[in-house]
Amino acid sequence: MQPSSILESALYVTDLAAAEAFYADVLGLECIAKVEDRHVFFRCGQGVLLLFNAEATRKPPAAGAKLPVPPHGTTGQGHLCFAASADEIERWKTVLEAKGVIVEADFEWPPKAGEASGGRSIYFRDPAGNSLEFAEPRIWVKN
Repeated sequence: MQPSSILESALYVTDLAAAEAFYADVLGLECIAKVEDRHVFFRCGQGVLLLFNAEATRKPPAAGAKLPVPPHGTTGQGHLCFAASADEIERWKTVLEAKGVIVEADFEWPPKAGEASGGRSIYFRDPAGNSLEFAEPRIWVKN
């Protein structure tokens, strides 16, 4: 057996309010759940982006908890890549720069056999320092 897709992805942040504002106001994601000082969740296409306060998620669930999710969490900068077409990447770059977000890298991946180019990526950071990317999905297409 093999999983069919990734349903949710998690990033860990130190300031939930700043992260919530960034993902809602800059990236336009819809907030679907929030627990003060613990997490904020966003819808992204068919998946969900989970933003956690790592310190809060390291604590085991209370005895008899309705949702006994095991402790988890990490520290340091993570990475997440959003799919976007070449035209969307150009528009995202304009939006990000207009909102004061620094685009750290903008490049074409090496082409795969028989292709003219490998696909474009731009990289930037959220307020917690997580590395975010918009990339053309073809960078991962099998030959």
